[in-house]
Amino acid sequence: MENAKALQFEQPSFFQRLKGMLGVDFYRLFHTPLFYIFITIAAIIPALVSMGAMGEGETAGMFTNAWQIIAADSPLYVIHDMGEYANMNMVFIFGGIMVSIFIGHDYRSGYVKQLFTTHAKKEDYMISKTLVSAFSMVCMCFTYLIGGMIAGAATGLPFTVNAGSLLCAILGKMIMSLGWASLYTFINVIFRRKFGISIALCFVLGTGIPVIGAAALVGNTAALNIFLYGSSVQACLSSNFVSVVICLMNSVVWAVVYNVLGAVILYHRDVY
Repeated sequence: MENAKALQFEQPSFFQRLKGMLGVDFYRLFHTPLFYIFITIAAIIPALVSMGAMGEGETAGMFTNAWQIIAADSPLYVIHDMGEYANMNMVFIFGGIMVSIFIGHDYRSGYVKQLFTTHAKKEDYMISKTLVSAFSMVCMCFTYLIGGMIAGAATGLPFTVNAGSLLCAILGKMIMSLGWASLYTFINVIFRRKFGISIALCFVLGTGIPVIGAAALVGNTAALNIFLYGSSVQACLSSNFVSVVICLMNSVVWAVVYNVLGAVILYHRDVY
């Protein structure tokens, strides 16, 4: 009898709690138009980029290979013109906006208040939102890839590339989605009542402006790989296994840091 009572009041494990929260978050993600709008935007972006490359704009004539719509030829910490950023890295900008809207809706709808009334583990919320947001950005990377291949074919540019390097570049960018998602989740936890600020910060950090500015002063140094943007540029058409490892280590470390800090903030501040 005592054992039965003990089992009855046994608290769910971390994995049980996380599984339940992920189930709710994925359900909400798949049942909101927001997710489908942004993965569609990701698919359209390469077409817009390729149109600029064939026209007379800033990006005109910059592509010599169709795969440059997906990734740069080599790591670029310093951007000399906006055309050099015109690759899959743009997913991280629009991904940040999507995460801000997604999490912002949690607070505006009262979902967070209801959640933390019955579910006290703030770290579960951070982890769940990070994983769902990372999944969303991976999906955006995938649709961007499809759109990029179609846009590349439309430009008539050659598709010649080192297949291994291309695979490492694509894999590296998808892996970096975890780090970017954790950063965006952290920002939106801090500025949960100031939607405009969270959107602006996600946009600025997603473009890598702080790292680009630092690189303009100190040059293309590997020390910048410690930052999410710095590590992200390693996913290029000259990538190798080491590049993927750099992306993985950076993404995981920052994901842990931002999730821990976000949970601490939620425990010590008014979450509503």
